Amino acid sequence: MSTAPTTPSVQIDAYQQADEPAVLDLLTDAMGGGPLGRRAPEFFRWKHLENPFGRSFMLLARSGGRVVGLRAFLRWELRAGGRRLRAVRAVDTATHPDFQGMGVFSRLTRAAVEELRAEVDLIFNTPNEKSLPGYLKMGWRTVGTIRPAVRLRRPLRAILGARSDRGPQGPAPAVSAPAAEEVLADDRLASLLPVPDDEDTLTTVRDLAYLRWRFGSRSLLGYRAVVEERHGRTAALAVFRVRPRGRSWEATIAEVLARPGDRQTIRAVLRGVLRAAPGVDHATCLFPPRSPGRRAARRAGFVPSPEGMVLVVNPLREGIAPDPTLPASWSHSLGDLEVF
Repeated sequence: MSTAPTTPSVQIDAYQQADEPAVLDLLTDAMGGGPLGRRAPEFFRWKHLENPFGRSFMLLARSGGRVVGLRAFLRWELRAGGRRLRAVRAVDTATHPDFQGMGVFSRLTRAAVEELRAEVDLIFNTPNEKSLPGYLKMGWRTVGTIRPAVRLRRPLRAILGARSDRGPQGPAPAVSAPAAEEVLADDRLASLLPVPDDEDTLTTVRDLAYLRWRFGSRSLLGYRAVVEERHGRTAALAVFRVRPRGRSWEATIAEVLARPGDRQTIRAVLRGVLRAAPGVDHATCLFPPRSPGRRAARRAGFVPSPEGMVLVVNPLREGIAPDPTLPASWSHSLGDLEVF
């Protein structure tokens, strides 16, 4: 008489520094090489240990002493006017192929949520189609689909390339813009940072420490920066990187900072990115609806993309204002939502 296979016992505990090699191997086995094509230790440390918002909250699943699951939550801070909210982004979810379908993801997620309730206001992320049902089953709520704006340089190649599972054609296009780290070293850029006001939207807390961490060279992601000057002063900054998207090459404009309401300068700095990366097939950016940036992007030839990212949220306390489950409560850049 045959017997049904037994489910291996799994223990949940906190990540320790000594777990790094095993975690990198797990991420490779479960998710491939990631945005760099390889799981570099320095990238992992930059992302999870050097974040100015705090070290990531990470739980591991072990079976027989072997690391078989990871749930990582990236610390994030949001503001709405003068108020600050503590948040985390759900990232780097990995279950070893030998243990998939055994509830490891659910156990890790529930354990993490219970521990985070005491210190975090909300969790947000942009899951793919495969993982979205699992999040909804555990109480996450769909906010809506975030659709970036796109400027096509080579329309046919961009459209066909984005639908392909194959890698890009040819080497990465040349870029004539300095590394973002060099540009962000200038303390005078602080004059472009947003000033907290009474606007009732959730936005990432941006300061020079955050920008230097997020787009600096330690990320290994190759961010570049374009600056627009007016009357001898820095009037706008755009941070971007060139990345493969299917078989095409994309200039992802992750962040744009400019003086409030200056649509002309925003339009100029977006066009500066296109001049700096003339070989890309398309460029993308994201501005809040009805904002000067959204109107400036439209004037620069950017149109809404037919595809987007589903934003989900799990509020961990009652009475968060503005309501994070409503699309109008959020004010994003691509740097806030980009998977890295």
